[in-house]
Amino acid sequence: MKKREKKTKSRLYVCHTFYHVYVAILKEMKLARNMPAGAYQKADIALSAISTDFENLGDRLTKTAIFDTVIALDEKREDFFPELAKYRKNYSSILKHMVNRMIFTKKLAKCEIPYMRVIDFAAYGDIYVFCDSDPVGYYLNYRHIYYHAVEDGLDCLKNLDDAYVANQGHFRLKTWFSRHNLIFIMNGWGKYCIDMEINDRSVVPTDCPRFVEEPRKPLEKALTPEQKKLVIKAFVDDADSLMEQLKPSCEGEEFACFLTEPHPVDVEARKRVCLDVIEKYCKGYRVLIKPHPRDLIDYTALCPDAVVLRGRFPVEVLNFFEGLHIKKAVSIVTTALNNMDFVDEKLNLGASFWDAYEEPEKHAYNKKAGLGMADK
Repeated sequence: MKKREKKTKSRLYVCHTFYHVYVAILKEMKLARNMPAGAYQKADIALSAISTDFENLGDRLTKTAIFDTVIALDEKREDFFPELAKYRKNYSSILKHMVNRMIFTKKLAKCEIPYMRVIDFAAYGDIYVFCDSDPVGYYLNYRHIYYHAVEDGLDCLKNLDDAYVANQGHFRLKTWFSRHNLIFIMNGWGKYCIDMEINDRSVVPTDCPRFVEEPRKPLEKALTPEQKKLVIKAFVDDADSLMEQLKPSCEGEEFACFLTEPHPVDVEARKRVCLDVIEKYCKGYRVLIKPHPRDLIDYTALCPDAVVLRGRFPVEVLNFFEGLHIKKAVSIVTTALNNMDFVDEKLNLGASFWDAYEEPEKHAYNKKAGLGMADK
């Protein structure tokens, strides 16, 4: 590893989803608790709009003062640059494929330069990138800037390790190219990726020498009462109104909660999934629907008798509301279900539940690649 330049800033978290921001806050609050007051320097956080509309989250984060600076990052998808398309075609020749991929890797990073200049990445002592498969990963490797990768979602690699799935043919050869910065592979395989943080090594069916286990639950449990209040303020505009939604309407009433997904991609299929789950698993309860932050279906119109939680926030935030209790919660693959401490019965249906709504190859990624599925 080459000698690093002198750094003028502490840390930067590059986030692509609400959950990423949640984990960044947990990590930063741990440092705030554990470091001597004189040694602690706040981090910056970048909110990338490439896959998520963060709405007014940036303003709320600024008001909480958890981070020093909140930065809007305007990454562009590869299809924003039509000149790159010819390098992404499939070829039967591995040689031609690798040559084109090497060209694509450098060209994508160069195309992103005007949109990345808003951040002086080289100035930070530590950079944490959630989902480094997005262009920022290509850019940092192109600029020879070291960073830490962080898993996209809680235990998400057990269902989809895209580094392996997208590179399963000649995997060892491709990772050799990536470690020499000739191409780029996410999740710990890039030359300038220092390590890859995951929550639980035991549920990940693949391996990477840079995997580092960093459990999330201890970070939640160690939060001080004041820090918990700040987390709520960061994600929820009106906490009192949210708690009103979660109160029983009559004595003895109990809730069953369905956690939706931004999947299947087909909206009508996703609506059928919701209705079927409620019919099969939520009978006898007052139905509570927690939409995924990237699921924009109008569930109030779809399920007028259900309570649809307003606001877009990670479900883990509900752990910090005192007195909250839900009898049953159901999800398909949302691993956040396991972190809902206020739920008595938790039911994760597994990716195979979607088989009745779309072709299995559209969601059984690891299984299709010959990897075991941890949620069978």
